[in-house]
Amino acid sequence: MEATVFKDTSATRKIFSLRKKIRAVSGGTSASKTISILVWIIDYGQSTSNKIVTIVGESVPHLNLGAKRDFKNIMISNGYWEDSRWSEAGIYTFPNGTIVEFISFDKFGKAHGPRRDVLFLNEGNYLPYNIVDQLITRTREVVWIDWNPSEDFWFYTDMLGKRDDVDFIGDGGNFPPLTYLDNEALGAEEIKEVESHRNNARWWKVYGEGKKGELEGKIFTGWKLDLEEVPHEARLERYGLDFGYTNDPSAIIAVYYYNGGYILDEITFQKGLSNKQIADILLNQKKGIVIADSAEPKSIDEIKTYGINIIPTTKGPGSVLQRIQATQDQQISVTKRSVNIIKEYRNYLWEVDRDGTILNEPIHTWSHSMDALTYAIASLAPVIRRREMAPKRHAPHERKNIAV
Repeated sequence: MEATVFKDTSATRKIFSLRKKIRAVSGGTSASKTISILVWIIDYGQSTSNKIVTIVGESVPHLNLGAKRDFKNIMISNGYWEDSRWSEAGIYTFPNGTIVEFISFDKFGKAHGPRRDVLFLNEGNYLPYNIVDQLITRTREVVWIDWNPSEDFWFYTDMLGKRDDVDFIGDGGNFPPLTYLDNEALGAEEIKEVESHRNNARWWKVYGEGKKGELEGKIFTGWKLDLEEVPHEARLERYGLDFGYTNDPSAIIAVYYYNGGYILDEITFQKGLSNKQIADILLNQKKGIVIADSAEPKSIDEIKTYGINIIPTTKGPGSVLQRIQATQDQQISVTKRSVNIIKEYRNYLWEVDRDGTILNEPIHTWSHSMDALTYAIASLAPVIRRREMAPKRHAPHERKNIAV
């Protein structure tokens, strides 16, 4: 695991200044919201005895790739981490007896059970209020909440303006929202990437300025995001592969057919993968045809030499819209572990021009998994048409009498 040296930032100083029980932190992308709260939690863990800190996320995969990994990175980079104090159950015990536990909200049931001293609701806008309300009620000292302000949710409707124990960093709060400018740890390339979206007014309002807004122009809607596992009866249809390397991740998505719809399962989402590494990943999966980005013919040819059945997607005028349309027409479910598919699905938008007009072109930032899966699903178009045209088979008791 790569340990990044922690750098004190304006975001961290602002978060440490909050004093009330409910400490709500809203802001844009790359603003160091989660990192700064975790720094506070580590400081709390080191300076108290026999306390309980609970960090709650949408799912175990979200925690593993987010708050849990960030917590461990900060601890390692500062020389605090001891392997012997970490439990595979997701609990870290500090020398003075204070523990930090990582739990997904679906493990709480009705959220009854032991009380805690500190609660952190990571990406709180994706957690249901009936669970959140019980968790807050059973927290003695401090409740942290963080989120990107892309939608209305329970904090705005059930807490803001209705409780006097709330400190709110965010649009409409008693402190302004955090933005990428509050995170001095960002590199020049990361800042450039954020600022490249200034022309998309709706995106910029939420992710650039950290202000509350609605992300209009979502490309995909209605997907089910809570599938625990791919059913044994599901049939693997394709893999989709979108190439990346230095700046963008390579994304490999498995597409299964099941019960009239398609299931998406994330295989890989990683920067810096060579063609050989991509081939090795695919060789360790169930055999299936791979539909890859046709902009990389040399990569496709090399991967083919390792025994992978891989072909390029069809590209041409209007092909992006055709792939999107083919996917929009399907019933889609996503496994819980497919964290990057879920994140990109929630943020995959049409580009907007300076006048606010929605264009028929998706934004690039959240397109990697989306491209990979649309390569695969669009390649299934002839199969889908055959299924739609096939005569329905009636059960014996449903067959109609036909005159001959």
